[in-house]
Amino acid sequence: MKIVFLDQKTLPHQAHLRRPNFVHQWQAYDDTSPEQVVQRLTDADIVLVNKVSLTADMLAQLPKLKLIALAATGSDNVDLDACQQADIAVCNVRNYSKSSVPEHALSLIMALNRNLHAYRYSITQGRWQQSGQFCYFDYPIRDLASQTLGLIGYGTIAKDLEKMAQALGMKVLVAARKGQIATAGRVSFETLLEQADVISLHCPLNIQTRHLIGEAEFKLMKDDALLINVGRGGLVDETALLRALAQQIIGGAGFDVVTDEPPAVDNPLMQALAYPNFILTPHVAWASLASMQRLASQLIDNIEAFVAGKAQNRLV
Repeated sequence: MKIVFLDQKTLPHQAHLRRPNFVHQWQAYDDTSPEQVVQRLTDADIVLVNKVSLTADMLAQLPKLKLIALAATGSDNVDLDACQQADIAVCNVRNYSKSSVPEHALSLIMALNRNLHAYRYSITQGRWQQSGQFCYFDYPIRDLASQTLGLIGYGTIAKDLEKMAQALGMKVLVAARKGQIATAGRVSFETLLEQADVISLHCPLNIQTRHLIGEAEFKLMKDDALLINVGRGGLVDETALLRALAQQIIGGAGFDVVTDEPPAVDNPLMQALAYPNFILTPHVAWASLASMQRLASQLIDNIEAFVAGKAQNRLV
């Protein structure tokens, strides 16, 4: 079998990617443009891919392809319906960042609640010396204890963040899907936006969730609420977020994802970095050393399972 990895550069060099335990030919590229996909996969049986898009038109030109092994959990870059029709199996990696992502979300929450970024920057500008005393109080500092965390999306990562938050004395609300009546253990989407001090997004990106948070949703939030997004970039209308920060409609935001990555220099989130109550990290919430190795190992496990005739972590 021929195996092709289209964008191996998206897997950090710190992670050891072992070779599969069956006879194969291996070809890896650092990255692949849309125009190069079909040519590079013409004689491939298995493709490994993280962010490169595999469209229906591309797949129709690849009759030999048997398996798409995603080096990620999200699958919005692959046309799953086309894979189903073409009898191409698709698998993803799961729960590899079970600790890393909720810890990153909590780090953003803590940093924003205590205004660490704002204080650090002010020190570089000489503010401590200007104060003339042992401390200064330019930015509010809030305790997490007694605050309310609102979770939108309630999978493994959200549940782990819930446990961490509860251990720190936070109350946790879980939202029903937007437009649906709240069932036991949930509150309505709108109620969560109105009551939560911190709102954290943990849902997949699809037609229903794209721009789940926009101008109308920001207006429902408390004026000191924090919005955390370690999920998917398109969940939030980024222009609306920039406006909400500029007009002080919310208290701040911490993001690890952007709709288009890497973002253009004029992206609204890049502009938002001018505000001390906004933190942006480069999609690394998942990337603890342990998480990266779990991803690499599970990626190869999935391929070996497929060749052995086992359905493991299948999407198609």
